[in-house]
Amino acid sequence: MNRRLAQGFHDEAHPTRHAPVDAVVALGANLGDRQDTLASAVEDLRRLPLVDEVRASRPVESVAVTLQGPDASAPAYLNAVAIVTTRLAPTVLLGYLHAIEERHGRERRVRWGDRTLDLDLVAFADLRSDAPGLLLPHPRAAERDFVLAPWLELDPDAVLPGVGRVDEALARLRAAR
Repeated sequence: MNRRLAQGFHDEAHPTRHAPVDAVVALGANLGDRQDTLASAVEDLRRLPLVDEVRASRPVESVAVTLQGPDASAPAYLNAVAIVTTRLAPTVLLGYLHAIEERHGRERRVRWGDRTLDLDLVAFADLRSDAPGLLLPHPRAAERDFVLAPWLELDPDAVLPGVGRVDEALARLRAAR
């Protein structure tokens, strides 16, 4: 198999074929029935075209994080991580994530504001991108216990591209508190 195809990129001879890759999606909700919303979003991920498997962590509760930092007065978040095995291109997957958010009533009024559903593409195989609209890996993933801990539940050997092992990143984050 050619190297680019093995990494999940286009094969020029077969531009619609992609090798399956694992994408890491962080899920969060702090408005409405958070548990039901996260469960429904995971089912939405499972129904996407060219998605072969979805594994989801147990949800964890966390304090809301705003532009000013943690805000204990805001409704708490319920967070989870899903590992999505997909043949979709990362930009297409991201578009589907935004559509799922919208179906669940997500409104983008205030940056880092309360939300019915937030889906972040944390990692897509080992792809690194600084393209506008597709920052990979997620630029703040290594700063978020509520992303790293659920991810480790699903994959104890997980690696965050550009950062290293997720277990080590989580240990550093917890030691810094």
